[in-house]
Amino acid sequence: MNERDSEQVAHSLIARGYERVNCETDADVVLLNTCSVRDMADQKALGKMGMLGRLRRQRPDAVFGFLGCMAQARGASLLREIPHLDLVIGTQKFHRVADYVDDVVQKRRDRRMDDPRFSIVDVAEESGSQSTICDQSIAPKQATAFVSIMQGCNMHCTFCIVPRTRGAERSRTIDEIVREARTLVARGVKEITLLGQIVNLYGRHEFEKLDGKGPFVQLLEAISAIEGLERLRFTSPHPIGFRDDLISAIGSLPKLVEHIHLPVQSGSDRILKAMQRTYTAAKYSELVAKIRSARPEIAITTDIIVGFPGETDADYQATRDLAERLQFDNGFVFRYSPRRQTPAAEMPDQVDEAVKEERNHDLLAVINASARRANEKLVGNDVQVLCEGRSKTNSARLMGRTRTNKVVVFEAGQEWIGEIFDVRVEQANGFSLYGKPNVP
Repeated sequence: MNERDSEQVAHSLIARGYERVNCETDADVVLLNTCSVRDMADQKALGKMGMLGRLRRQRPDAVFGFLGCMAQARGASLLREIPHLDLVIGTQKFHRVADYVDDVVQKRRDRRMDDPRFSIVDVAEESGSQSTICDQSIAPKQATAFVSIMQGCNMHCTFCIVPRTRGAERSRTIDEIVREARTLVARGVKEITLLGQIVNLYGRHEFEKLDGKGPFVQLLEAISAIEGLERLRFTSPHPIGFRDDLISAIGSLPKLVEHIHLPVQSGSDRILKAMQRTYTAAKYSELVAKIRSARPEIAITTDIIVGFPGETDADYQATRDLAERLQFDNGFVFRYSPRRQTPAAEMPDQVDEAVKEERNHDLLAVINASARRANEKLVGNDVQVLCEGRSKTNSARLMGRTRTNKVVVFEAGQEWIGEIFDVRVEQANGFSLYGKPNVP
């Protein structure tokens, strides 16, 4: 979601005549789009912006800004922490960033030498902001794109700061989203990923069911009907949003890929209740079984938090057992990070960091072993790959993703970037597949 928001801001600046540069030392404008899900993200953003202060001496008229969730949560207090900061722009104002940058630049040109530094803080709510994330630049041969379908979250998990930083659920109309998707496909995009804080709860307060289908399934069907679109993904859903209509769509829509990212967060019912996750481990396992029954070849990945306040050895073992039993194709394991003004941060029995680290390391081993087994099953088989570009770890090779969202690395000519073709898998580990493409 942050990638999509950043692309929106970049697009608006390029439309004003700004140009991208490869190095921050060459930039007249440096904006950091921030995350607040974990404390580490906050600290990295603060540290990075602090280091950028040295550029102020070299480029006194450069513009420095924080955007996004940390900006939303901390507001004007960031100006006191970072003296060279010019902009603090919240999550409902990405479409106004280019205007604010221009304002700062103009003030710099107009000011007298003894004027105080001009800064802008805007973290106010804005009605209709969900419909402003609708423009993006498409690079030549770009085959994939994100489309934001909603903003905000109403779930209020006790560990999560997102409802505070992103606001309440607000959904774009199906017509708006389809128009954006159709434009992307006309410009060469073959795969679209629909984005929402809890994507499968899209439109539940704004739009009606039709023929027994909720708004999200109506949207999936409308996007799937776009001629030229090859693949459709969505992230990230919540288990409670998987009703019968969505399960049916997973089994019946051929453009909907065989991958679901399904956060479980814990395998302990006691901890799930403390997290306010509104399902049990048994209900989650039952849902995984339904999804796999509807689409037997589907890959399921997850998010898990270890070290939530009050998590005992028995609670952790329940999580470990669930991961062993369900055999996820991959997963992200996070150590619980207290966030200010969330209920979990005030809970008793906060878990020691050393215990969190031990559980994190142990569960990662379980998840990685499961991922490696899933990948090894593909050795010797052909997989359909959408080539996205050069490999991040070896620029001499290309990479792409399977419909199950597995990364495949291979050697082929640059002309195959943006194309879909089969690759014979010759080697696998827990993170990637390696193979030879079936191309001339």
